[in-house]
Amino acid sequence: MFSGRPVFRQRCYPVISFQDRIVIRPQRPDEIFIAAVLKIVLYFLIIQRRMCMYQIIREGLTEIRIPVTEHPEGHPDVPLASSAVFYNPEMELNRDLNVIMTAAAARRLTEKKGYEKETFSYIDAFSASGIRGLRVAKELGIPVILNDRKEEAAEMIRKNVEINDLEKLSTVTCRDANSLLSDSRATFVDIDPFGTPSPFLDAAVSSASHYLGVTATDTAPLCGAHMKSGMRKYAAVPINNEFHSEMGLRILLGSIAREAARFEKGIHVLFAHATRHYVRCYIEMKHGVAQADRTVSELGFLAWCPECGAREMKHGLAVFMDEICQESIEQPDGEKKICHKKRIISGPLWLGKLCDVSFCEEALSESEKLTLNKKEAARKLITTCMNEPDLPFFYDQHVICEQLRVSASSMELLLETLRRNGYAASRTHFSGTSFRTDAPLSEIRKTICELSPSENSKKKKGPEDDTNE
Repeated sequence: MFSGRPVFRQRCYPVISFQDRIVIRPQRPDEIFIAAVLKIVLYFLIIQRRMCMYQIIREGLTEIRIPVTEHPEGHPDVPLASSAVFYNPEMELNRDLNVIMTAAAARRLTEKKGYEKETFSYIDAFSASGIRGLRVAKELGIPVILNDRKEEAAEMIRKNVEINDLEKLSTVTCRDANSLLSDSRATFVDIDPFGTPSPFLDAAVSSASHYLGVTATDTAPLCGAHMKSGMRKYAAVPINNEFHSEMGLRILLGSIAREAARFEKGIHVLFAHATRHYVRCYIEMKHGVAQADRTVSELGFLAWCPECGAREMKHGLAVFMDEICQESIEQPDGEKKICHKKRIISGPLWLGKLCDVSFCEEALSESEKLTLNKKEAARKLITTCMNEPDLPFFYDQHVICEQLRVSASSMELLLETLRRNGYAASRTHFSGTSFRTDAPLSEIRKTICELSPSENSKKKKGPEDDTNE
């Protein structure tokens, strides 16, 4: 949190808040003296408890003040805040991306659809320190509503609004998020709660007139590690396997799609990604029954075999999928046999696109104009997602190698070989060992075996060398 003692001395400031009241009513003269001394002592204790240090944080062009919640190095005597306003420095990339995507959304709405920029409005329903919404106001000039249900957080947001001179562009509220969103309409609604966004999706979808941004940090339920919790929160069955990160992203999108359909709205996914401990999606809301029906048609189920890794997708909310895997697997002796293992059925989930390439190109263009601490990382993530083929669920090279009991070749060699054989193939942003391809699993397994250094070593060695040994 702190980069050193000089930064602490220059960038942290004491703030004293007198909110306690001491009432002592002495009766005799000697009691007056005792009461005065007691009052001084008590006020001193209150000041010690109420005084806390604040650190100045700068992201992009925006500065905010947050309470110090742990002792800076070399300053163990610094009073700490009793209940901190939440700020997560690990989410700066998320916030940089949010500024980029909001800029692209505002440009698309104003230039392509004729809206006045002054009519663009943004709700940050879970503001905490206010950093996310304040950056939209400061760096894009967009009016924002900054909300947090904690009075302490709302007070901190007001101070941060003053620090950035954003009184004309910012409205601070202290309300329950569902209550606020149910009463309000905004061009862009952003929900970034601590944990699951599930309880707020209904109100958020209703409130968003054009764009919706959703962050989910409850990846254990979404990705199948806590399956029953995921089923309760998202009304879908997740699978905890090698592509669990994409599973979580598609279950979240599926939940949003179903909520939107209830309001006769459709969704168009502009950009969605899974990074570290969270998933995030940017959605354009489409209005009308036809758009709602189209959105529902993008939902479906996945059947996945934990034995051989085969997967099958079917669109629809009422589908039949055989639980027994019928994948034909080639054996070491060259013969083929049917897997016949039990598959796991997952869904309903989103089987549509995770990225609008044209929108992402506009976002990359907007990013060049912005001052961002994580600009290169943000641009790299957007570019990687743009280049991924539109194919649900990636493969993991190392998992397949483990199943085949062979060593892995370089990822680039594998992808280039698949492309030469006529298939689409690329890396994904989910992990360094993941890739997407439209090649059948049998072709993927065959290619991995052919390229494996261990298999090539056996071929060079020859069967007669094995005999001699």
